Amino acid sequence: MTIATLALVAATDENPAEEPEIYRQYRFSLPPGATDLLIVRHGESAPARLDEPAPRTDGHSDPPLAPEGVEQAARLADRLAHEQIDAIYVTSLQRTAQTAAPLAQRLGLEPIVEPDLREVFLGEWEGVAFRKYVAEGHPTAVQMFLEKRWDVIPGAESNDEFARRVRSGLERIIAKHPGQRVVVVVHGGVIGQLMALASGAPAFSFIGADNASITQIVAMPQPWVIRRFNDTAHLDETAFSIQPAPLT
Repeated sequence: MTIATLALVAATDENPAEEPEIYRQYRFSLPPGATDLLIVRHGESAPARLDEPAPRTDGHSDPPLAPEGVEQAARLADRLAHEQIDAIYVTSLQRTAQTAAPLAQRLGLEPIVEPDLREVFLGEWEGVAFRKYVAEGHPTAVQMFLEKRWDVIPGAESNDEFARRVRSGLERIIAKHPGQRVVVVVHGGVIGQLMALASGAPAFSFIGADNASITQIVAMPQPWVIRRFNDTAHLDETAFSIQPAPLT
């Protein structure tokens, strides 16, 4: 072995080659101080009837859950009962409280009412008229979807008014729960508005959330990052089984 070779071996022993830096792909984890929002649409509400209008709360149609909605609420509880959830929010309308009830019971949490997350006000079409006229293809309903404006309906809330109060309601929740996971049970129109605010998409782009679906937004507090939309895996008959509620 030559002197040059010995010198090279000695140098290599003293300064072994450093391991190269590697950068893996990891699963998403909640950033420090962010709020993880599991936004749930209420279960299916009772059918609208011309001969028996739903009760009103603060001017809004306020039907209870249908039997199908009660079952959906139980499946939602099965899905989320093992999650780390720090708070549950509902609106002032009873279908959200009824949807949250099975999960709240299993987690030992008392739902908190955030009234600004109630459904969009539909003016003269509040209640059965909205379902009836949309199903019939009423010209005003067609215009509403084409123009993507709620206030095409006489007396209905404007897009700007609706967006302002929905943003305010969610921002209050975010401010109270940094670094926590929160379930927020709301309405289809509210979910559509929240998704529009989070994504920058036009109004009405996300108004098709299914009953008892889960949409996930992570607020940092800004920006709002969408993690999923309209997750209904728990409503699949083969995915989850409904367990009887404890007798306590």
